[in-house]
Amino acid sequence: MVIVTLQRDKCIGCNYCVEAAPEQFQMSKKDGKSVLLKSTEKKGFFTIKSHDDSIFENCEKAQKACPVKIITTKKI
Repeated sequence: MVIVTLQRDKCIGCNYCVEAAPEQFQMSKKDGKSVLLKSTEKKGFFTIKSHDDSIFENCEKAQKACPVKIITTKKI
């Protein structure tokens, strides 16, 4: 299982996550911040839990590319 978390309120809108993992991230047209697709929100953290291990590599690239370090990716 892959768990990806985005702390959206700290997003600066650089778009690196979308470039690394376009299937999981997109930029909001409303505020220019990143959106973690199909996520659930809890206390400002947006999270997806996926049984599709193939998303791990691209999400990890997004995590490493993020200049404000607001993305976490775990494989359990």
